[in-house]
Amino acid sequence: MNTLLDKLSAFPRVRLAHLPTAVEPLDRLRAHLGAAPRLWIKRDDCTGLGLGGNKVRKLEFVMAEALAQGADAVVSGGVVQSNHIRQTAAAAAKLGLECHLAVMTGRVPKVDPDYNDTGNILLDRLFGAHCVMLDWKADRNAVIASLIDGLKARGRKPYMVPYGASSALGAMGFVLAAIELLDQARALGTRFTHVVHASGSAGTQAGLAVGLAALAPHVELLGLDIDAEPERVERDVMRVAHEAAAMLDVSLHDRSIAVVPGYAGTGYGLPTDGMLEAVKLGARLEGLVLDPVYAGKGFAGFIDLVRQGRFGKDDNVVFWHTGGAPALFAYRSLFS
Repeated sequence: MNTLLDKLSAFPRVRLAHLPTAVEPLDRLRAHLGAAPRLWIKRDDCTGLGLGGNKVRKLEFVMAEALAQGADAVVSGGVVQSNHIRQTAAAAAKLGLECHLAVMTGRVPKVDPDYNDTGNILLDRLFGAHCVMLDWKADRNAVIASLIDGLKARGRKPYMVPYGASSALGAMGFVLAAIELLDQARALGTRFTHVVHASGSAGTQAGLAVGLAALAPHVELLGLDIDAEPERVERDVMRVAHEAAAMLDVSLHDRSIAVVPGYAGTGYGLPTDGMLEAVKLGARLEGLVLDPVYAGKGFAGFIDLVRQGRFGKDDNVVFWHTGGAPALFAYRSLFS
């Protein structure tokens, strides 16, 4: 572990998150499900910055590179209820960087009337981000390129934050997170056997895969596709994980990466019965706030795998809560 930490320390990092995030038992959910394995939750909804979420861990490395390059502005993109651009806007505000966002509308049809003005997008604007709205079907990369060119023409030094902060560099945040989880397991006197989480832009799963492959190959990591694009998600996770592993000289096998389909429903951001049940169970049994897009669908998959008997009676299974609470308000009609 010390060797891996030494390798990670070679990468610049700016501290943005409240770490370590807690690991808590899900005893009431376990009793409700009649589950044999012990169930736990890793609270990355409590990373602090900008109402928290998993992207802050990745941004600690990505934003450090931006500062090292002398950037005075950052540019990124995402959909209206993107957790990533909300946390990017918050990080930029914290670090005194101008923030420009290409915000894509129309990906999720049949939404609440103020979907484009509440939740994450409300916070983007509150954090001072300059938001350029564009249709989901438009050439988003061209829009981002034009934002970068415009900033350069004004004499600014922009830095492009990748979608989801899910580069190999961003994944370093979740290599560190794997170390954090293993430290907590030792402190609790337990041995975690499985980690389950919502997987989308790849960086979270890629980093965890590298960290666990290096230090705890007995832990099975299951990324649950929430994009309704499991093949694309798996390709992206594979690519980012292998790039990150190479940067750290870690041996990684493709079997370390499992993307589980079947929980996204008919599309990204579209409600499912499982998600609705999971969000309500999490709230009423454990006081958790889960969003309908990421953590809610991930938690639905977690519950379903438990019900299927996927885990044994001696297993300790961790659900990694990736955050996203603000998006819940953009879907409030589902829960009224």
